[in-house]
Amino acid sequence: MSFNLSVIVRESAQSGPDRPAIIHRGGTISHRQLDEWSDRVARGLVRLGVTPGDSVGVQLPNVPEFAAVFYGVLKAGAVAIPMNVLNKGPEIAYFLKNSQANLLISAAGVASEAARGVNEAGAEHLFIVGDAQLPACARRFEELTAGGQEIPAPFVQRQPSDTAVLLYTSGTTGHPKGVQLTHFQLLMNAQAHVEAFEMDRDSVTIAVMPLFHALGLSGLLNATLRAGGAVVLLEKFKPLDVLQAIQDHHATILHGVPTMYHAIEHQPERSDYDVSSLRYCGSAGAPIAAELLDTFEREMGVQILEMYGLTESGPLASYNRPDHRKPYSIGTPIWGTEMQVWDDENTELPAGRDHVGELVIRGHNTMGGYLDNPEATDQAFAGGWLHSGDLGYRDEDGFFFIVDRKKEMIIRGGYNVYPREVEEVLYQHPAIFEAAVVGLPDDRLGEEVGAFVSLKIGASAETEEIIDFVKDRVAAYKYPRTVEILTDLPKSPTGKILKRQLVPGHKA
Repeated sequence: MSFNLSVIVRESAQSGPDRPAIIHRGGTISHRQLDEWSDRVARGLVRLGVTPGDSVGVQLPNVPEFAAVFYGVLKAGAVAIPMNVLNKGPEIAYFLKNSQANLLISAAGVASEAARGVNEAGAEHLFIVGDAQLPACARRFEELTAGGQEIPAPFVQRQPSDTAVLLYTSGTTGHPKGVQLTHFQLLMNAQAHVEAFEMDRDSVTIAVMPLFHALGLSGLLNATLRAGGAVVLLEKFKPLDVLQAIQDHHATILHGVPTMYHAIEHQPERSDYDVSSLRYCGSAGAPIAAELLDTFEREMGVQILEMYGLTESGPLASYNRPDHRKPYSIGTPIWGTEMQVWDDENTELPAGRDHVGELVIRGHNTMGGYLDNPEATDQAFAGGWLHSGDLGYRDEDGFFFIVDRKKEMIIRGGYNVYPREVEEVLYQHPAIFEAAVVGLPDDRLGEEVGAFVSLKIGASAETEEIIDFVKDRVAAYKYPRTVEILTDLPKSPTGKILKRQLVPGHKA
């Protein structure tokens, strides 16, 4: 059996060639135009020597080129590596080296960091989308897609279990891990979104969540194009821009994280916009407060369907559906997927609010493993199920509820921040002796990144200088907004730093 996920764009181009596929500030791109554009990308990659199984870095915001590049990479039989546009050079270099990618397609606004990463990794090719002064090692994206049809448009057949996408996520060790998502897994995840939100060719989805994240890629881009609908691209989240886009394009679906809905709900001008076309909203990334959900639904007149998952689950694992919903829950497992609640002995717990344990997942949606990291893969699948690191329970009706997180991961406005990764950077500072990064409560973002450090004997440092040090080395959403310098960090008898005792104003 052979299969390529990019069949999504090919079939939509055949069934509705002239219908809109991508709507952006520069106009509209039809399904046929997107299919042909991705063909040109695939040809360009083959001309450069990209072969099936090779990896290609894709560091683009929500612009039309993202879709053309993503499906073009797949058509060439290669593996796409979506990267956050906020990633710094060292992060980009790690992704390229770890995946053995020799080519990166990046954006004008981050061209200098992209070049920094390409040079450090020793990669050969860098193409830049958009107008910018090109770094010495870069070429314009148009050069990749230029040229005639001297070779047929490639459409390389892959096995359903072959990796289509490699998404990097940091673990508690601080070392980024490449999550391998397969062609079949991503198709099934897209189909689950189609079913959950009753999508069809008349669906118009607002894509303000980044397409380089698992949910944006699967739930917005792949799902909408799979249904034959149109994706409205917004590069940045601005509440009034979202409301304007809904009104202008008669959008039917909006996906977001709770902080986005909080911002929209608190816009005094929201009643000036006609959002009556919206059929459903989807919420993920963090639990949404009951008060916010109730208020938004009442005042905006549209349901928010909560979903749950993680990058390793492709990402969707459970959802609420319009006809099968329990507010404040994360719903029930998607088709073909099982979820259970386990105790620390890997034993399933019974239903009930008093039986809280770790959520584990099994099914077609789970990753193919971490790239070249069998130890981490085995740990993630201990007992044969994917361990989420999240704590929750199941009620008598089979609905799941999130209670807390087992891992130390911080969710800042929908972005995952892993403390150890930031701590590793802090330890590179010449004055820092010990460091601990924690999530601090924040009304707007849910959590903010905070750091507590102690200094080496005789060393000195200012908090702002430490913040700037980290800011220059990690993506903007990761660096700590506050740093407190302590004489000593609190520790257990075994020497483990007690993060639970670290709160603003802590006295050493």
